[in-house]
Amino acid sequence: MSRDARWKALLELLVERGRLDVEEAATRLEVSAATIRRDFDQLAEQQMLVRTRGGAVVHGVSYELPLRYKTARRAGEKQRIARAVAELVAPGEAVGLTGGTTTTEVARALAVRADLTAGSPALTVVTNALNIANELAVRPQFKIVLTGGVARPQSYELIGPLADGVLSQITLDVAVLGVVALDVTHGAAAHDEAEAAINRLLCERAERVVVAADSSKLGRRAFARICPVESVDTLVTDGAADRDAVRTFEEAGVRVLTV
Repeated sequence: MSRDARWKALLELLVERGRLDVEEAATRLEVSAATIRRDFDQLAEQQMLVRTRGGAVVHGVSYELPLRYKTARRAGEKQRIARAVAELVAPGEAVGLTGGTTTTEVARALAVRADLTAGSPALTVVTNALNIANELAVRPQFKIVLTGGVARPQSYELIGPLADGVLSQITLDVAVLGVVALDVTHGAAAHDEAEAAINRLLCERAERVVVAADSSKLGRRAFARICPVESVDTLVTDGAADRDAVRTFEEAGVRVLTV
């Protein structure tokens, strides 16, 4: 296992449990205790965790795993969801993409679509995600519009009132949302209120709203509401989604695609 893969696994375990000891981590990852100690020390230097005697605990009271360490989670499901979402976009449309691992996969799926290799532009992409803009900017057939704002290190997203000036001047055909939670009663939500506010603006400027969310996000609540479920036109999720949960979304007027 590479160091990056090991670090991702360690941080995911730490997020789930809140505390992790060296011996337990070494057993789970099938590496030596000395390797885990070095990993913990290096992650502590980056303030990704707090080192304790014999192990580590999460850094701070509230903890959100940074985007670069979340890419391995449900990777297959996210890629299938992304391909299905990309097919909902028509050539020449203006698309809003929020930040997140699933929406990053959507951007990649759009980039390789055979019918989007040419055009003036083939697609207009509006995003507040630095990593998505960076990946798509090399595609000359795509027009990339990046909102202003202050970079949020956890998600590579630009947040804050500087984005309002851009978003208030545009109209989108579709907004694609990555969410941490989607519930029929409480709607779509994010961890951070400033991030949710930008995502909300993207929704308001769009003709239709698509939520790209794997089944682990359904029926969950999170701190900052993005929009009510009535604002969501289509939910694209994976085949492991609970059938009763899918039915409740459909009864609320949401078109649900499972892949």
